[in-house]
Amino acid sequence: MIDERRRQQALDALGVLDTPPDERVDRITRLAKDIFDVPMVSVTLIDRDRQWRKSEIGLGGREAPREDAFCDATVRQDATLVVEDASTTERFAENPFVAGDPHLRFYAGQPLHAPGGEPIGTLCLLDTQPRAFDDDERKMLGDLALWVQTELANEQELDHAVLVQRNLTPRRLPEVPGYTLAGGSAARGRLAGDFYDLALRDGRIRLTLADVMGKGTGPALIASAVRASFRTAPSRPLVAAVAEVDRLLEEDLGDLTMFVTAVHADIDMQTGALELVDAGHSLAFVMRADGSWLPVRSTGLPLGMGMIPPEDREVARAVLEPGDALLCCSDGLLDVLDPEDPFGHVARILDERGPAGAVDEALRLVTDAIDDITVVVVRRDA
Repeated sequence: MIDERRRQQALDALGVLDTPPDERVDRITRLAKDIFDVPMVSVTLIDRDRQWRKSEIGLGGREAPREDAFCDATVRQDATLVVEDASTTERFAENPFVAGDPHLRFYAGQPLHAPGGEPIGTLCLLDTQPRAFDDDERKMLGDLALWVQTELANEQELDHAVLVQRNLTPRRLPEVPGYTLAGGSAARGRLAGDFYDLALRDGRIRLTLADVMGKGTGPALIASAVRASFRTAPSRPLVAAVAEVDRLLEEDLGDLTMFVTAVHADIDMQTGALELVDAGHSLAFVMRADGSWLPVRSTGLPLGMGMIPPEDREVARAVLEPGDALLCCSDGLLDVLDPEDPFGHVARILDERGPAGAVDEALRLVTDAIDDITVVVVRRDA
């Protein structure tokens, strides 16, 4: 006998119930349908009084009663259940799903387990025609079920990581008299390797934008570490802050050959004076009130390459006059801009929607990009 209370707690803790479809799980469902040539496949989770399908083909819905469900029987025995012809099997011949719609005949279900080993659902195959199911097919079903388990556990871990990363973005941007600030970041997948920060310190707006090479969990972890380093001792001069991040990456992560491009800048609120250190990023621009564009760059390789002494980092300087705007972005934005006139595209959106609207529009287009998109705009009001 299974411990139903413990089983339900494990299912609830997984946090998968009533979540949207997941392409990673759907892919396994499609593969199972093709491999076994059955009309119906389901990744079914057994809830208190229902069976809920994370993924399904041919069943026509994501939810059904738990009572009399073949998948409930599979979970209760916590072992593979194969019924080659339900109409001639005493245990299931009177089952409402056999005697009535959809008139099931064949069923093969493999239990799915939570990380603690509790049976929480099944990967199951169904058909309205009887069929045999040999040992090789049982093994294949077991292998596919293990794959589903891994994806479900990964989804929980990713959900936690996404939540942590979301909480590391600025919850609210500082209100700076005479300036309009906007920023945002959107991951092309579940986790972003980009991040940005905007803070007000000692009469200056400090801006940071960084982009870790690659996508996924690894770059997201590195991005969090880089953000933490930049936030430590916020009164450090720009060059010193960048040099410290460079040192940490080289000492702790040098073997990973994972580079980071970054922009770290200060804007004096009173004068609009801009000081900026560019570590191989080259995507910081001042859009003048007259519509012209000024690239703001300083000589420097990406962080983590270990090839540039701190004293060789340079500070680029410019002045934001009333009506000017500083725009910094990750290279994912380049994927969604008009390739014939990218600067004109940005200028039009900024003029029509303002800084916050322009950032929102850029993030909305992340599905058209091949990389994460992060954008920061600081406009000195006219």
